[in-house]
Amino acid sequence: MTLWPDVEGVSGAEEVEHTADRAFRIRGRNLRQLLERAAQVLIVLEGEPLARKCFVQRVIEVEGTDRETLLVNWLNEILYLEQTHQEIYHHCLLQDVTDHHLRAQLYGRPADHNIASAKAVTFHNLEVKESSEGLEATVVVDV
Repeated sequence: MTLWPDVEGVSGAEEVEHTADRAFRIRGRNLRQLLERAAQVLIVLEGEPLARKCFVQRVIEVEGTDRETLLVNWLNEILYLEQTHQEIYHHCLLQDVTDHHLRAQLYGRPADHNIASAKAVTFHNLEVKESSEGLEATVVVDV
């Protein structure tokens, strides 16, 4: 049994009430799983299904001074690439993950409509915490 109910098919995640923005709580056995689930939830919150045929692949590297900064930079890089290239990503594969760096592949497709994505992922009350299950964090997204 998972600690939180699924957010549209993403285990280890739940949407959290927030007055002006959207927020979600995620957990993972390790940092890699936490980052993967955060990307999946971001896709779901933007209204895109997780399983779609992918025609686009992007390799990206993201840096952060700590796990919190890495998490925010990772999710904001996804938003930036979606807007810049007018693409929608449905899947990610993290290849190299440390507390300060990640290398990943994003898989997606060209957008067939204007992307009404979130503006940015914020640092508001963000903390990656250790738990008995691994790691957990609550992420606030400016919409």
